[in-house]
Amino acid sequence: MSTTYTLDTATSRANPTPAPLKRLTIPAIRRQKGKTPLVMLTAYTVRTAQLLDPHCDMLLVGDSLGQVIYGLPSTVPVTLEMMAAHGAAVVRGSYHAVVVIDMPFGSYEASPEKAFESAAFLLKQTGAAAVKLEGGTAMAPTVKFLTERGIPVMGHVGLTPQAVNVLGGYGARGRTPEEAAKIVADAQGIAEAGAFALVIEGVVEPIAIEITNTIACPTIGIGASAQCDGQVLVTEDMLGMFERTAKFVKRFADIADTISSATQTYADDVRSRSFPGPEQVYVPKD
Repeated sequence: MSTTYTLDTATSRANPTPAPLKRLTIPAIRRQKGKTPLVMLTAYTVRTAQLLDPHCDMLLVGDSLGQVIYGLPSTVPVTLEMMAAHGAAVVRGSYHAVVVIDMPFGSYEASPEKAFESAAFLLKQTGAAAVKLEGGTAMAPTVKFLTERGIPVMGHVGLTPQAVNVLGGYGARGRTPEEAAKIVADAQGIAEAGAFALVIEGVVEPIAIEITNTIACPTIGIGASAQCDGQVLVTEDMLGMFERTAKFVKRFADIADTISSATQTYADDVRSRSFPGPEQVYVPKD
């Protein structure tokens, strides 16, 4: 038996509830190569994790939380402490999906030893199963170093948001033969170094298909191809929380309008004094 935390919606408090150990494993994710596509979404909070967990194979605590949660201009300012706090919340809110945590900018690039220190901190603080890092062949020795020391690593090639200042923006990558060849080589290098899965972001589709067909680990597409071994999106984008999203985002709901409408109704009821009503107030006992 393992202990997970579920939200008691009657009291809005998290209470420990024993649940059978049903969480997927890294080897199980690896075995999905070429099979039913893997489902991954981002999660940053307990309640979001609870709602997504039954439907997802993996939950990614993405450094996108810098923009989505904190309103930062990019992922670059995100810290290890921020990732640890949100990662722990997502682990507490889930029992089925593999939880993967992004390693933030500056926490792993300097050396494999630095990366191990950062990754160990994240896994110890959160209970997550794996970390994700961005970069190509330059990061292959780091991926190998971590995996040989018991830390599962998910790679990330193509459009790498932490390198936005070098890339010059968030446009699709691989439009020239030279860049396409580099992305393929990056993917192969990371896979051969031992990554258990690889995110391919924002590339022209033939590159994603070639990588998927030539590397041994599952590929997770985001702005890549339906032929990848799985897909990931930022949950808030998928739910329609933001007006502006990337070309590769499909809005599966319009939660922003739902929240706005509910808030307007609440405000109207408060101002008209129709809320709270008799059902929401306490009356003296007889």
